[in-house]
Amino acid sequence: SDVYKRQEIRGCLAMGNRKLECPVCGRIFYEGQGVKINIGGQELAFHSKSCTIKFFRSLILYLDQKSLESAVKMAIKEFRDRVDEMRERRKKNLESL
Repeated sequence: SDVYKRQEIRGCLAMGNRKLECPVCGRIFYEGQGVKINIGGQELAFHSKSCTIKFFRSLILYLDQKSLESAVKMAIKEFRDRVDEMRERRKKNLESL
């Protein structure tokens, strides 16, 4: 017997048994697929990264401008720090060869 329950959907067998609906496009998909994000006290599930991006583009428009500016600065700093760390590690690895 399979660990996962199999269901027949429109003539195809699908793994999983929990159906989810994308809040952006309304497409039905199964748990384990798509993109899941916990934000604002809610768990959101999108069927694709494209729908996830569409949602966040819309969400940004509703945020307070000052808070958004601060959050953008912090996120940019975080990613720049990561890039700098990776460059430094690569440089050290090349020097040790």
